[in-house]
Amino acid sequence: SHERMCQYIAKESGSLVVSVGYRLAPEHKYPAAYEDCLNATQHFLQHLEHYGVDPARVTVCGDSAGGNLAAAVSQTLAGRSDLPRLRAQILIYPGLQALDFNLPSYQQNRGVPLLFRERAVFYSLQYVQGNTSNLEEILEGSHIPPDMWLKYRKWVSPD
Repeated sequence: SHERMCQYIAKESGSLVVSVGYRLAPEHKYPAAYEDCLNATQHFLQHLEHYGVDPARVTVCGDSAGGNLAAAVSQTLAGRSDLPRLRAQILIYPGLQALDFNLPSYQQNRGVPLLFRERAVFYSLQYVQGNTSNLEEILEGSHIPPDMWLKYRKWVSPD
C-alpha cells in the first residue's frame, strides 16, 4: 500500500528506503507486527555494509500504526550498544496514546474523516487483542485503573 510513497521518498531524498511488510491485525495480534518490524530493523542494522548504508544515517519512519511501530522499535533499540544508533525517527500521525480517548484533540477531531475517534479505538483494539468487545468502556476511559490515571496524569491531560 505504501510502495509508491516509499519510491517517492527514496527518489526525492536520495535515500535507500526499506519498507517492512509486517503481519496485520486482527489475524495477528500484538506483538506480531512489532516483532516483525524489530526483527527487520535489527537485521538491516546488522548488515548495513551489504546495502552500502552509512551506519550514522539510519532513520525509522512510519505512519498511523506504522508510526506506533517505528516509535516502539526506536525505544527498544535506544539502549543497544551492539547495533548502530538510529539517527532519528519520523512519526506521521502515529497511534501513541491509548490512555484517554477524550482529550481535546480527540474531541476536536472526533468527526473528521478518515479516522474517526471510534474507528481509532476500534483499530487499536483489533491490534492489541483481536476483538472490540470493550470498545465503549475504552471510549469512556474505564479501562484505566484510577491509580494509573494519577500516575500518568502529568503526561496525559488536557492541561
